[in-house]
Amino acid sequence: MKLKMAKNSLFAVLLRAPWWISVVIALLLGMLSLALLPDRFRVVGVLSGLPFAVIAVIAAYRQWHLPSESQVVQMRQALAAMAWPAFSALLEQGFRRDGYAVRRGKTEAVDFELERQGRLTVVCARRWKSARTGLEVLRALQAAREAADAADALYIGLGPISDTALPFATEHRISIWQAAGLAHALRGLPMGQTKPRSSPSQA
Repeated sequence: MKLKMAKNSLFAVLLRAPWWISVVIALLLGMLSLALLPDRFRVVGVLSGLPFAVIAVIAAYRQWHLPSESQVVQMRQALAAMAWPAFSALLEQGFRRDGYAVRRGKTEAVDFELERQGRLTVVCARRWKSARTGLEVLRALQAAREAADAADALYIGLGPISDTALPFATEHRISIWQAAGLAHALRGLPMGQTKPRSSPSQA
């Protein structure tokens, strides 16, 4: 049986928080143990902070490669200024760098079909400039996913997700990339210098 950490458990929350918070907790537990516990319990008390130290290491590793807030803002501005041919070519380059075989989609709901290690993902990205993402576009993506028998679905958009669309995405495990996700996925790629491939349908 595969164990899964509860989303709102203390450790799950700390993994999403800045790594130094876990370091502070570990140090506080250690200092309180040394100051307040009897000698025979001090070692055990100090060791009680070890899980928080481990969480700090894991969180720091994850956060090391995350873009800064200013980088996210810059990425959002750059992507919002792009036309679809340049944006789609940039996405394709990023997908290929991450090891996917890429095919352009053949329906209005799917712009890319990605395959890696036999796992198929359908991607909707053409509405990336939409001011707001509603339920209908995610329903169309989910229907296309089911028709293609794809394991995963990904929606890409800079705007907020509506209150009705977000629960639908969660229920159907549709991944959503907004500015922060795109900044991470497209890290290091040259903005405004990517040209569309001459034969984008080739994997």
